[in-house]
Amino acid sequence: MPNAESRLDVQERRRYAVHALARTMATLTSKIPQSSRPAIISLIIGAIQRLLLILQDYSLLCVDTVAKAFTPPLYFADTLQQMDLIGVGSLPMILLTGFFIGSVMVLNTASQFQRFGAVSLTGEVVALGLVRELGPVIAGLLVTGRNGSAIASELGSMVVTEQVDAMRALGTDPVRKLVVPRVLATLIVLPLLTAIADLIGLFGAFIVSRFTLAQTASQFWNQAIQSLALGDLIQGTIKPVIFALIISTIGCFYGLRTHGGTQGVGRSTISAVVVASITVIVVDVFLSKLLLFYFAS
Repeated sequence: MPNAESRLDVQERRRYAVHALARTMATLTSKIPQSSRPAIISLIIGAIQRLLLILQDYSLLCVDTVAKAFTPPLYFADTLQQMDLIGVGSLPMILLTGFFIGSVMVLNTASQFQRFGAVSLTGEVVALGLVRELGPVIAGLLVTGRNGSAIASELGSMVVTEQVDAMRALGTDPVRKLVVPRVLATLIVLPLLTAIADLIGLFGAFIVSRFTLAQTASQFWNQAIQSLALGDLIQGTIKPVIFALIISTIGCFYGLRTHGGTQGVGRSTISAVVVASITVIVVDVFLSKLLLFYFAS
């Protein structure tokens, strides 16, 4: 019997030692860093797939919006209301910002002009900079911050409160009722706001150049007007149209895909403003290169 008991004790100790060794190996194995390459590749592939899906949904919304903008029924009252909200509501901000943008352009270039005796070029530089580039971009970014966020939050609130589902249940197309008026209003209003920003920017530049560089009104305005060619005016008109389409469609897109209650509305608003602002700046680079190449040839 003692021999049998001793054999049992030995077996139990061996079994315990085997289990202890297995637990130790498992612990050590869990602490060994695993290869991260497959995980990174999976994350990259997943991100690309999500991005492509978002681009697909956004493209479908744009195509659907353009198609329904030229077919009845058209909601003219909603379009006029959106034009008032986007255009008249943004006018004080555009006027104030445009005036100081033109003023700061003269302040930054006045010392260089005086050094080289080229004070008469002030109007030319300011006019070309505002009409070609700063006017459309600044107006687009301001409208993005004010109205792009408003569009996304308004539509997002309607989605989370099931108003959009109620429209579909009653036979009303949400794209035709909600998206098309906002897109058309932005397309009409943003070029006008850009033109106002250019004009008030030139006026602010003239005020500063009058007291800083002692330029007369005839010197400044003649140089500014003569420096602008037809191609410059076309560039300053095409850019706001493209920016308006980007801002309005992105705001509507993120508003309609809102989910998650009030927190989802906040996330959609932030996403709409960030994506629209970045898209405007990126598109401006390629659009400027294309337009300069076309009108310079």
